[in-house]
Amino acid sequence: MSAFATTIQQVFPEFEPALAQQMENEAMFRQIPANTDLMRPGQFIRSTMLVLSGLIKVYREDDDGNEFFMYHLQPGDGCALSMTCMVGQERSTIAAKTVQDSEVIMIPLDKMDAWMSQYKSWYHFVVKTYRNRFEELLQTLDNVAFRNMDERLEFYLKRQQKTLDSRIIPVTHQEIAQDLNSSREVISRLLKKLAERGKVRLHRYHIEIMDL
Repeated sequence: MSAFATTIQQVFPEFEPALAQQMENEAMFRQIPANTDLMRPGQFIRSTMLVLSGLIKVYREDDDGNEFFMYHLQPGDGCALSMTCMVGQERSTIAAKTVQDSEVIMIPLDKMDAWMSQYKSWYHFVVKTYRNRFEELLQTLDNVAFRNMDERLEFYLKRQQKTLDSRIIPVTHQEIAQDLNSSREVISRLLKKLAERGKVRLHRYHIEIMDL
């Protein structure tokens, strides 16, 4: 097995060796710098992506350019929404961009369909990806529908801490406001309250989680 196929199996241990080899032969490997747009609303999706390294932000964007954060893709994840668009050959309704330098595998539509019946591990991976993202979207919807902005902010920070596995969250007040579809003034006021309660420490380009 080649080094690339071995890397695929290290990140996706559930895949059969034959599937990893197929990915090396048929899929495209890309190294993408941070802050690069990967997907835009209205774009036709020609391939789905699996993440080998880095971090990718998936979000919604309205006609005025306002953003609403949905979830992150980490190593070992696949993009469920791009898979959904591919099945119906539809245009994307989401946007995605790299947060960190990332390595991804781009899998063409026809290969994704063929592998569903050819490899049980791929079938189970796709189903698991759909299920996990659906549950995550329900959690996000619950936060929007049933929580105040201060509760949504704490949930957002906890989610970022878990994703990054770090107490240091490299995000500005403006970026949080965009992700939560709020204003910078509201987010800054709520962060100041959290800081006064000793839950966070505020820095110019990052937030330090203390006791959330």
